[in-house]
Amino acid sequence: MISVVIPTQESERLLVPTLAALVPGAMTGLLSEVVVIDAGSKDATEEVADIAGCRFIRSEASLGVRLKQAAVSTRTPWLLFLRPGCVPETGWIQAAERFLETTSQLDVAARAAVFRPPGAADLMRPAFSEVTALLRVMFGGGARPEQGLLIARRFYDALGGHPDVADPEAAMLRKLGRRRVVMLGAGARTVA
Repeated sequence: MISVVIPTQESERLLVPTLAALVPGAMTGLLSEVVVIDAGSKDATEEVADIAGCRFIRSEASLGVRLKQAAVSTRTPWLLFLRPGCVPETGWIQAAERFLETTSQLDVAARAAVFRPPGAADLMRPAFSEVTALLRVMFGGGARPEQGLLIARRFYDALGGHPDVADPEAAMLRKLGRRRVVMLGAGARTVA
């Protein structure tokens, strides 16, 4: 149902928690595959991907081209782009399923989703950075690449995929615009 695309470069340490968080999604059948598209890492990124059962693609192309290459190599109707170190929090499977169901029922595949900023659900004792991230999203700052991107393949293809620019993930989010990006009911934190 969903193919996950993770672009890497010297990312072995960051890749482990991301892949671990995806295991429940694979076990429920929500995730069909995880594609790790690597820019020639010399560390153990390939071994980590292999142990986790990911499909590994090596490419020296720019990030935008690599993201598009990985997307084209998949066959599922949905794509989830994640950076290494992005760790979807508890409840992400149900939130993603709800988004897919709602989007399919409304036949509005012309929208995408991102994870909530870290800590956005816990406003009782938020850190300053969490409040700032939430306010930025709520009042027009838009989504950030660290929040991932869940998008229908046909919508991704209609948009032309990730552009070949300096920051293709941010450019894709700008291309989508705030009105076509929904925030999932689950957050994702970034490990450093």
